[in-house]
This record gives sequence, C-alpha cells and structure tokens, in this order.
Amino acid sequence: MGECRMQKMLAFLSLMLVTLPPIYGWGTDGHSIVCKIAQTRLREEAADAVKQLLPKWAEDDLGSVCSWADQVKFRYRWSSPLHFINTPETCSYQYKRDCKDEDGEAGRCVAGAINNYTSQLLTYNSAADKAEYNLTESLLFLVHFMGDIHQPLHVGFASDKGGNTIDVHWYKTKQVLHHVWDTNIIETAEERFYNSNVDGMVDAIQQNITNEWADQVKRWETCGLNKTACPDIYASEGIKAACDWAYKGVKEESVLEDDYFVSRLPIIYWRLAQGGVRLAATLNRIFG
Repeated sequence: MGECRMQKMLAFLSLMLVTLPPIYGWGTDGHSIVCKIAQTRLREEAADAVKQLLPKWAEDDLGSVCSWADQVKFRYRWSSPLHFINTPETCSYQYKRDCKDEDGEAGRCVAGAINNYTSQLLTYNSAADKAEYNLTESLLFLVHFMGDIHQPLHVGFASDKGGNTIDVHWYKTKQVLHHVWDTNIIETAEERFYNSNVDGMVDAIQQNITNEWADQVKRWETCGLNKTACPDIYASEGIKAACDWAYKGVKEESVLEDDYFVSRLPIIYWRLAQGGVRLAATLNRIFG
C-alpha cells in the first residue's frame, strides 16, 4: 500500500472514530436480552401485533431491533434526552422535578418517553389510514426505553451525567463508570460463563425468572391505578440501585475488578429480568 493511500486510510479511520455515535443505555447485548426475554412472554394478541409492526428486516426477532433507538440518535437528535433521567444527589426520583431536558421542557426523559410511546401504541386498533403515528417507530422506541430505564445509571446523578464523567479502570482497561454498567459487566460475564454467547446469559436469566424470582414476577408485572406502564416505579428502583450498587465504593480512578464484578452481576441480572418481564407485560396490556 502506497504512503498516500495509507494516509487516506488513516484519515478515514480517524474520522470514523470521531463520528461514530456513542452507545447509550444497556449495550447491544443488554438491550437484546431484555427484548428476548419479553418476546417469550407475549400473549397471542400481543405477539401478532408485534409481528405486524416489526420491520421486515427484523425477521420477527424483537431482540434485533432493541438497539435501533441508539442507532438513530444522530438522525433524530431530539431523541437524545429521552434515554435517561438526571436527578440531584439525593438518591430519589420525582417525575415533576427530574423528568425534563436541559432546557427545562417537562416530560423529556426516559419515563416521559415510555408514557408517550405507550399512548401512541394504544391507537394500534384504530383505522390504519387514520393513524397519526408511525407505530413501528413507536414500538422500537418503547422496547428500547424500557431497557434504558432498568439500567441503574440511566437514572443517575446530573452532576456526573449518570456516571459518564467518572473515570475508572475495568480491570486494566480505562472506562467511565456508565460504560461499565452498560456493557463491561455483561460482556465479562458472557466471556467467563457463557462462551461469549448472549443466548447463554438469556437462558440463565430465564431460569432465575422461573425459579429464584418466581414469587416476585407478578409484582414486577403489575401496574397500579389501571395504568398501562409504570415508569415512575422503574425509575425509583433505578436510582436506588445506582446509589446502593453502581456508585457505592466508587471514586475517580477506582480500579473495579472481581469484587465489584461478582457483587454487581446479580443486580445486572435482576434489572435485565425486570426489564424483560415488564416490557412483555406492557405490550400485553397495550395489545390485549
């Protein structure tokens, strides 16, 4: 390869590194796990509706679309604030206080987005030619945001942008704390326990849902006051998990190794399980 061609290639790669969008929410595997769990729990009417709304390229696999909302953030720039909630450092969440974007516009957070796209999907049985919304996109946003709100640091402190400004080391690799929870813990577990196979982790979580957590599932599915979705509950749990587990014992340049990994992995499993169970329950209510 000539020197000129090499320089052009390096310049192209550098541009790609600068322009590739960052990953928000659970990483690709985390979102896929939530959706794979949910799809196995759909009742017939909901499964049929989801099949009709999924884009053809998904091939009826809900897990394949769960990261779509991350992939379109640069095209739909208005959607970026919808992936998270910023809270004060009180380890508590309040919708009116916290669900707003940087300009103070109310409802512009992941809890507001879940409410919004749930309401849109409730129009599914109206006449198709009168539909006001792109319900395929509504579904793709909802399934993603239900995953996001169950990642503890998506309901994190405004002061550190949900752990995005806390530099740590994941074993020997420099990371930010948010990315550790998005991706590193999941990927480390897959490598150590499941031969880097996401389906192995899905199976393990499914077994916990069926056995260890069986007595909790009904409570996870329940949404009081005849609501279709209950994101305020999920967000309140999220900030508590962030304080009790994600932030706890971590400071700038902390080295997070086996002690952190082993103690936090069950929380990851638990929140992924809750996200999958609740996504299915929400879709069953919407389309039932």
